[in-house]
Amino acid sequence: MRRALLLAALVLLPCLALAAAPSGDVTQIDAARMRAAFAKGQPLLENDLYKVHASRRDAPGQAEVHVRDTDIIYVLEGEATLVTGGRVIEGREIAPDEIRGSRIEGGTARALSPGQLMVVPNGTPHWFQTVPGPFVYYVVKVTAGQE
Repeated sequence: MRRALLLAALVLLPCLALAAAPSGDVTQIDAARMRAAFAKGQPLLENDLYKVHASRRDAPGQAEVHVRDTDIIYVLEGEATLVTGGRVIEGREIAPDEIRGSRIEGGTARALSPGQLMVVPNGTPHWFQTVPGPFVYYVVKVTAGQE
């Protein structure tokens, strides 16, 4: 029960961030732009509170840690293995609050497939370890405030 409540709260975070956004800035993205964004894997909308990305992977990536962003991932097509937790190897800061490395040691491998939702809290190492073919997914990144 506790885990279900936590997951529900994390899924609702984007709604809370949207509610906190300045009023009057409604965004609608047409279908042609959406198709083009998913074909390449591109950000759709970014501001100080949240980011919405049309993401696509055709191969594994680097290990990542977002110091302030929680990733909410919804899989549309394809399969991948996402490793979470553990320790980033050869990690380096590539931008403020963004760390990348070659891989993760000691994490938990999780299979992802269409229709699944994955919430990766800020500060959690994660890595798309295997991507056997096109992997298409939405990512909503909810940005935590400065402490």
